[in-house]
Amino acid sequence: MVDLWVAAVLGIVEGLTEFLPVSSTGHLIIANDLLRFSGEKAATFDVFIQLGAILAVVVLYWRRFTGLIPTQGITFSPEQGFSGARGLALLGLTTLPALVAGFLAHHAIKTYLFGPITVAWALGVGGVGIILAERFKPEADVFTLDQMTYRQAFLVGLFQCLALWPGMSRAASTIIGGLFSGLNRKTAAEYSFLAAVPVMIAATGYDLYKGWGLLRYSDIGFFALGFVVSFVAAAAAVKTFIALVQRWSLLPYAWYRIAIAPIIYLVMKY
Repeated sequence: MVDLWVAAVLGIVEGLTEFLPVSSTGHLIIANDLLRFSGEKAATFDVFIQLGAILAVVVLYWRRFTGLIPTQGITFSPEQGFSGARGLALLGLTTLPALVAGFLAHHAIKTYLFGPITVAWALGVGGVGIILAERFKPEADVFTLDQMTYRQAFLVGLFQCLALWPGMSRAASTIIGGLFSGLNRKTAAEYSFLAAVPVMIAATGYDLYKGWGLLRYSDIGFFALGFVVSFVAAAAAVKTFIALVQRWSLLPYAWYRIAIAPIIYLVMKY
């Protein structure tokens, strides 16, 4: 049995990086390697603690999620904003492209895109993408989630497909998509958090279904600790990130990605 402190460390890494545009995959790769925690059970654990991070967003934005429950019939008028059937439709348009692409390319992604070169390149390319988004993004005309359009939701969904490349970062991909579609930084970040929930539940659910048979009763405490720590760390990271993006650009995250890319390559390679 692996020491519980390993679960805590990995939970912190996952929670702090899942919703920031820095790639939780890349950071977990380094953490797992340094902690000598590998194998199929380790891969299942990494997936499981993502659920803790997802739950943090659900709790922090519970009013937004409960507001998606249609209470006045099925209507899609702009006056509904991000609520009811219209809110569900916006999330559906964002989720669909990644689900389809992920289903069709799941085997190829696992086979060809988890190498040290591809993950390191994804980190660097994503960093450049953030720089380009900050440099060439149009002037924002959407300042709240309630102003979002179907076109913008679908465009964010297309960008989210880039996150199927491990190391690219789902948060970075959706935030870049939001900036290019006219959302301001705060709204792009918040929509990135909300849009993560359905696609991450689908992805983690599929991976957990395949790896669940590897677990034993003795693993419950280890997995539970990682889940709880990931939840707490993710909640803190989300609240801090929202405060920061309202005051500064995303460029520090871009330069951080570019700097850490060769480090992750060397760790994975050797």
